[in-house]
Amino acid sequence: MMNDATFSVSEFVAVLNQTLEYAYPSVTITGEIANFRVSKNRWVYFDLKDDDASVRFFGTVYQLPGPLEDGMMVAVRGVPRLHQQYGFSVTVQNIQPVGEGSIKKAAKLLEAKLMAEGLFDAERKRPVPYPPAHIGLVTSGESAAYRDFIKIINARWGGVQITLIDVQVQGEVAPAQVVGAIEQFNSLAVPPDVLVITRGGGSAEDLQAFSTEQVTRAVAASRIPTVVAIGHEVDISLAELAADQRASTPSNAAELLVPDRRAVLETVRSHRERLAHFLQTSLSDARRELAQASETLHGSMVQLVEQSRQEIELQRRLLHAYNPQEALARGYALVRKQNSVVRGQDVLVGDDLDVQLAEVSLAVHVKSVTMNKENRKDDKKER
Repeated sequence: MMNDATFSVSEFVAVLNQTLEYAYPSVTITGEIANFRVSKNRWVYFDLKDDDASVRFFGTVYQLPGPLEDGMMVAVRGVPRLHQQYGFSVTVQNIQPVGEGSIKKAAKLLEAKLMAEGLFDAERKRPVPYPPAHIGLVTSGESAAYRDFIKIINARWGGVQITLIDVQVQGEVAPAQVVGAIEQFNSLAVPPDVLVITRGGGSAEDLQAFSTEQVTRAVAASRIPTVVAIGHEVDISLAELAADQRASTPSNAAELLVPDRRAVLETVRSHRERLAHFLQTSLSDARRELAQASETLHGSMVQLVEQSRQEIELQRRLLHAYNPQEALARGYALVRKQNSVVRGQDVLVGDDLDVQLAEVSLAVHVKSVTMNKENRKDDKKER
């Protein structure tokens, strides 16, 4: 007959916890949430149940992937413990919704919460540098998404510095690794121009890391502009809604960030041709305007010269008319007394005068002075 082990209550609790710790240091249990409640905005209590059983769970709000509610299917990793006062429960280490319905419901609840906080508002979106000189890339270095992104970047543009932080993009550790990579890039003394967070397509379970509260808030809090491309075009994660720019696929993210060099070269060629045509047209117009201006200037100069010639001719004629020699040639005489030109009223009987004619000069002694009739009246008036 076997002897039963005998324990005190405290001893039994201690022995059972040691046994559980040795046999099951952590367990993952999948079930439907029931009796979910949050105490003092910190402590979380709920049950997981199926058709035949129910297990109690205890944790903190920091383990939650986002808002949860009764009826959702989740997988909870935790430590089974027998508490001395509160009985058996599982202390939560990680919670993930399972099943497409629960995953979508969890995302909707979180989306409503974050939308109310304004994390998805268009006013928060910042312009993304185009093209960036340095890209910080957060993805799995072994993934097709990584290869597609690098291929498109190099094919379209090239010469862009790309720094990769290799992370897991699905599974329990994915959210923490993605958040850590975003924070690491933001802590650099010289950060990249833009952050690209991406992964390829997959099931709802594969993509759910990018709809967790931790990753979504990290994307929204990044000081570096963000581009997020998760899954295929129809897949929209909460991280994409919080990003400064969303891309439908990893390849599309590359296309949005850099131009196609062939298109740029074609644009440059077109602009060069347009510029050459513009310069040729401008040069032809300038030459035509210069010829017209030269013709107008020549006409003005000819007119000005002709006017000047006419004025000179007029002045020459005036000078010629006022030339004393011309008057002398017409029979007039220039009379001087003591080397000074005199008029008739200044001549007296007995004066010696010098009379200059056109061809000769005469020395004259005045014997008599006779006033002209028209001058006699003026002379009487003066006298």
